[in-house]
Amino acid sequence: MTPREVAALLAYIVRLDPRLSLDDQAAAAERLAQWGDLLSDVPAQAHGWDAARVARDYIARNPYRIQPSDVSRPWHAHKADALRRHVGTFEPTAHPHLDPDDVKGYRLALAAERHAVAIGQQAPTTHRAITAGPAAAEVERRLAELGTYMPRTVAQALADYRPRRAQREELATAGAPDPLDVPCPHEHCRAAKGEPCRNRHRVPRSTAHPSRREAATTRHNVQETAA
Repeated sequence: MTPREVAALLAYIVRLDPRLSLDDQAAAAERLAQWGDLLSDVPAQAHGWDAARVARDYIARNPYRIQPSDVSRPWHAHKADALRRHVGTFEPTAHPHLDPDDVKGYRLALAAERHAVAIGQQAPTTHRAITAGPAAAEVERRLAELGTYMPRTVAQALADYRPRRAQREELATAGAPDPLDVPCPHEHCRAAKGEPCRNRHRVPRSTAHPSRREAATTRHNVQETAA
């Protein structure tokens, strides 16, 4: 808090608890300096935080005179909780100026986000936030089409034994085009939707034909534009 913000907080506190009123100007100035020093790293307001509200709640619930630590302790607890809930997952859409291959820029952006959360300038990015909204709904729709009939933890444990299914689930989760979402247009394949591509000897291929991947990308882009 700035000295002005501390002075405003003290004025509010004195209004709620007149016992803290000081007639002596020197004593009032000394108290202002003390509170200013002890609350220098505590914001007046931040995401989910309001120092005045914390002071009011303390005065409403305690018969003892409020001290600077009665404001700073809750702030540091709030800060620790915000950092604990912040998953630190990098969201590229929040940094459109960054080159995907700029590792240094990526790390600096992550550090800046964490610092912003720590000082209350930015709300923590939680799992709930990341797994909510239209994008998450589209992921769930695609996974449902694949037939999610077991817990994700079990599916992950079985990924090595069902690589094609695991790859499709990974593409769905990432919001990337899935070649098996469209029939294969390759003249020697013509695999149906959901079926793997096959070579000339009708043996399943480990990857889809390029023309099928292109068709899937086109379909995916059309759906993205329509959304």
